Amino acid sequence: MKEESSNKKLITMAMLAALAYLFMVVGRVVIIPAVGFLKYDPKDIIIAIGGFIYGPLAAFMISAVVSFVEFLTVSSTGIIGLVMNVISTCAFVCPAAFIYKKNHTMKGATIGLGVGCIAMVAVMILWNYLITPIYMGYPREAIVKLIIPGFLPFNLIKSGLNAGLTLIIYKPVVTALRKSNLVAPSTDVDAARDSRFGYVFVSSVLLVTCVLSILVFKEII
Repeated sequence: MKEESSNKKLITMAMLAALAYLFMVVGRVVIIPAVGFLKYDPKDIIIAIGGFIYGPLAAFMISAVVSFVEFLTVSSTGIIGLVMNVISTCAFVCPAAFIYKKNHTMKGATIGLGVGCIAMVAVMILWNYLITPIYMGYPREAIVKLIIPGFLPFNLIKSGLNAGLTLIIYKPVVTALRKSNLVAPSTDVDAARDSRFGYVFVSSVLLVTCVLSILVFKEII
């Protein structure tokens, strides 16, 4: 029974990794206006769902696998891009997964994703400050000038979009996995009391805020 459960977990994680890779490939065509070389990456949505199901260590493992396959296939940023991908994703999904693991409720998911957004923004500002001058050949002074108008809004919008979309598709994805007998049925009473309206409302507010922010950056509104 334990071996069967482990096999199901590996199969599910592999499926989520493949889906995250697909999301990444599709998302490469979307550019959030801020800094030209920064591109929106939606793979964090699927990896966060994996973290919600199996915990932060599983989220890290899925992130590492997807980023490595991306490095071997479609990425043009080399080993630095691989490292930055893993750092960015884990800064977002691991805190969210850890908090949700402790509190399997709508509130726990929302707080976890909120903390993940803050963590990712802070971590990526620091790492872009340290690494971008080396990778892009920019003087560090130029990078400092991009923090407020560039890196900060980009990471806020990216993490906000991913958090909102995670809340929207988490239930359908987990329900499908449970119907396929790949994920055990939920026995968490608090989770059963969560309101579907709450998920939709919170995620809608996040998504609308992010879309409006993009429109402001494009000077459409």
